[in-house]
Amino acid sequence: MQQSVSIRDLSLSFGNVKVLEHLDLDIAQGEFIVLLGPSGCGKSTLLNCIAGLLDVSDGQIFINGKNVTWEEPKDRGIGMVFQSYALYPQMSVEKNLSFGLRVAGMKKEEIAQRVQRAAEILQIEPLLGRRPANLSGGQRQRVAIGRALVRDVEVFLFDEPLSNLDAKLRSDLRVEIKRLHQRLKNTMIYVTHDQIEALTLADRIAIMKNGVIQQLADPHTIYNKPTNLYVAGFIGSPAMNFIEGELKGDAFVATDGTAIPVGAYEFANGPKAGPAVLGVRPEHIFVGEAAQAMPYKADVEIEIVEPMGSETLAWTSVAGKAVTFRCSSDVTIRRGDTMTIGFDVARGSLFDAGTEARL
Repeated sequence: MQQSVSIRDLSLSFGNVKVLEHLDLDIAQGEFIVLLGPSGCGKSTLLNCIAGLLDVSDGQIFINGKNVTWEEPKDRGIGMVFQSYALYPQMSVEKNLSFGLRVAGMKKEEIAQRVQRAAEILQIEPLLGRRPANLSGGQRQRVAIGRALVRDVEVFLFDEPLSNLDAKLRSDLRVEIKRLHQRLKNTMIYVTHDQIEALTLADRIAIMKNGVIQQLADPHTIYNKPTNLYVAGFIGSPAMNFIEGELKGDAFVATDGTAIPVGAYEFANGPKAGPAVLGVRPEHIFVGEAAQAMPYKADVEIEIVEPMGSETLAWTSVAGKAVTFRCSSDVTIRRGDTMTIGFDVARGSLFDAGTEARL
């Protein structure tokens, strides 16, 4: 498959501080890649390097086969949408959309066609005569996306475009962006710290930490087979439950002596022995009759109950560690109840306690 964006051995330092180091990334034509991680992990810095807003210390950046490492942003064939809408307040929506094209000296007929097409795609045709002050946050962000859209470029860069919106608007615009990608089939690189945005939007997710990509894979693989403890703990809400212990034969023995069978677990390079960490997601812990069929089950006391509408979250302890599990809201759970819970390590993850890598 043809590569849309290729990053080769990219490094960036500010003085003695290394922000990105020997980073490689290939993005296929029409792919939706999400750069995900906490603040300071280097995701926005990487996006700004691709955009040409930052000069790299070393390495090369190719867009559609062309080396653009030292090209100006306007010559890279990209459109960028920022967290702040950055609209001209004195201009109408139509003028905001067309401003860059007018400055570039494009013909009026072509400008009108591009503005009309972008307005139709983003459903902002009735807003073309308004000024930004008379728009809602979601409408302003649509206009900001439209301004990138009219440039008719191959690669779109999104830098946390939904961060300034409330939860309902974020959800609505997430759907709009996904629909936009399916319609245009352009390459999109999207930066966020919101794992829900990453999981719902991405073809592949690059999870970053300290300027290094920890795992690059599709959302299903990232969620179900995290490559290390960091990825496992970062993805998932509520977070994955972790229990420390040691692998001995066909069992994981927790630090308090609790033995949990691991015979059905698929080890990457064969069974291991020694210190390890067991990770189990809350939705992979079952209660009641379903728990009875699990390889490991235990009677536990419910410590905290959190109703969430369609489901209920509950906190308890397993092997001396705090554990969260989720179940249907139809199941009646009260604080102080004793319940049977169970899980299968084959649905979970095991990590080396020293290297923190997936076993």
